[in-house]
Amino acid sequence: MAPAITLAAEAPKLSAANTGFMLICSALVLLMTPGLAFFYGGMVRVKSTLNMLMMSFISMGIVTILWVLYGFSLAFGTDKGSIIGWTSDFVGFTGIGKVELWPGYTIPVYVFATFQLMFAIITPALISGALADRVKFTAWSLFVALWATVVYFPVAHWVWGTGGWAFDLGVIDFAGGTAVHINAGAAALGVILVIGKRVGFKKDPMRPHSLPLVMLGCGLLWFGWFGFNAGSWLGNDDGVGALMFINTQIATAAAMLAWLAYEKIRHGAFTTLGAASGAVAGLVAITPSGGAVSPLGAIAVGAIAGVLCAMAVGLKYKFGYDDSLDVVGVHLVGGVAGSLLIGFFASGGGQSDATGVFYGDHSFDQLWKQCAGVFAVLAYSLVVSGILAFLIDKTIGMRVSEDEEITGIDQAEHAETAYDFSGAGGGAARILPAPVADTATKKVDA
Repeated sequence: MAPAITLAAEAPKLSAANTGFMLICSALVLLMTPGLAFFYGGMVRVKSTLNMLMMSFISMGIVTILWVLYGFSLAFGTDKGSIIGWTSDFVGFTGIGKVELWPGYTIPVYVFATFQLMFAIITPALISGALADRVKFTAWSLFVALWATVVYFPVAHWVWGTGGWAFDLGVIDFAGGTAVHINAGAAALGVILVIGKRVGFKKDPMRPHSLPLVMLGCGLLWFGWFGFNAGSWLGNDDGVGALMFINTQIATAAAMLAWLAYEKIRHGAFTTLGAASGAVAGLVAITPSGGAVSPLGAIAVGAIAGVLCAMAVGLKYKFGYDDSLDVVGVHLVGGVAGSLLIGFFASGGGQSDATGVFYGDHSFDQLWKQCAGVFAVLAYSLVVSGILAFLIDKTIGMRVSEDEEITGIDQAEHAETAYDFSGAGGGAARILPAPVADTATKKVDA
């Protein structure tokens, strides 16, 4: 018998299907940032609408440039000590070939870098909702640049970069429960503890000025989140992306219903703001867990997160921190819940064979790993974000003046207002002809 011949495994080849799929997912994730802007913009008072929109939109400009210059290299370059990455070819994208593949996958490096850029953009934008009405736009822009550099890029490497300590430990974060939502929620808490409360907090009414705008933003977020979650598998060959897609829908629906049920029991009404907030809570919670749990597990994750987040949004009144639009209550609490619930509901039949307490050998092993990732990211982001806010506040100042806050930050920072009411209440103005003298009667024809 002839000796067996072992053939080397064929190197991956560029997949047009996966590349196209990932380009679409990247566009969907980018759409989430304007969606977030509308979601937050409807929740603030009229005088802060434009500022809220701009706090999200400016992230698309700042983070994009930083990502090309050095952010991608820090997050996904060759590991340095399990803490940070660095690859000189990624700096300025100078050494990347247009058909060069991301190692182990069938998509170009450019496509992977673009997809991850959209995550880097929306994460600091999430923080902005906690700071509504009171932060200088220049100070916010500087904070975004510094925070992305010293918080987001390193944490992304910990969680998703080859060699990152959380990645090597086996912490499961499919699409950003730790790197995005806990990271942003903890940062929001760190900053608001430094800059303080809005003028009139717990005294003046601060109701959303446009609930239809909130619902529009929620719809855009929900739509874009399918790219955010399903795209994070970087392909569509083995069904894991499909599992994540359906789990995203299931958990979001469960969380919305759970929030509304809690709201009805607790406050006696089903509100549109509650429906939107519940949906976002479900999206946040399934983001880390959707590739590890079954569809029934997704119902449990969504329902638990919906109730926990609904309860958490009231904590700011109890403890006295002014989280304007409930970033802590939804993104931090939802991210923690979704990440830790992996330790209970991981089925072993999704992205890996890791199982939670309710499956397999009922081990707590995955739960402890999740705890390590969750609380390390929470502590790091909370402390460093607070320090950054303190330094900016002591140099250029973080807050607008009290008079500017009362008058309206839109006018003070952007010299614009969201709505022009000067023509309200009337129809189209009729242009009258100039008066013409009637030589016969000496009367003026108006």
